[in-house]
Amino acid sequence: MASRLDGRVVLITGASSGFGAHFARLLAGQGARVVFGARRTDRIAELARDIGDQALAVPLDVTDEASIIAAYDAAEARFGTVDTVIANAGLSRDGRSTEVTRADLDTLLDTNFTGLYLTAREGARRMIAAGFRDSERGRIVLIGSITAEMTAQGDAAYAASKAAVAHLGRQFAREWIRQGINVNTIQPGYIQTEVAGDWFQTEGGARQIAAFHRRRLCPIEALDEPLILLCSDASRHITGATITIDDGQVL
Repeated sequence: MASRLDGRVVLITGASSGFGAHFARLLAGQGARVVFGARRTDRIAELARDIGDQALAVPLDVTDEASIIAAYDAAEARFGTVDTVIANAGLSRDGRSTEVTRADLDTLLDTNFTGLYLTAREGARRMIAAGFRDSERGRIVLIGSITAEMTAQGDAAYAASKAAVAHLGRQFAREWIRQGINVNTIQPGYIQTEVAGDWFQTEGGARQIAAFHRRRLCPIEALDEPLILLCSDASRHITGATITIDDGQVL
């Protein structure tokens, strides 16, 4: 089954590092034209230079609806209607629930839930207006986390926000199923990215890795084929799915 992305226009949030930057390179390599945004504009500008003419970097703050709309406008002006959305922007505020400040809680939820909601909604609005009902071309992929299925100390708000993402994906899938838009959620496991910092090089991080059944982190490349599939025409009959990719860490 072909799963290359020639002709697709992809918008990716949170692309200044980690998953987002990796996804931009990956999907461009599969033939997509990629538009990606983040608040750290110097980083995404460098990424766009690395990828070349099929890439566009846009300033993007998912907590600001006007910024999201402007990103879609820029994408349309350069490449046409966005038919594939990767809602990836997210952050964590670690600490016991009795200690996390209200300001940190607001920032986390504004980014991980509300920002993701607004990103997907704006994409869906434009896909509906473009007549995707007939082509069934629309693809939206939400990036969640295996913490949605876990309990631990120090990330209650983050984990709850990711549980909300998984359910939101099913709700969006149901709402837009007759508009030709497929919505799915990927829940990555623990992967070494900038967000994780040096945690996995500490004694506590080493103990966490040793507790995984396979005693290793999940490589970021484990997300590649599932993401390409969900963005492609080959996923025409996949919507409302929540796919955990974690090398068995959550078992």
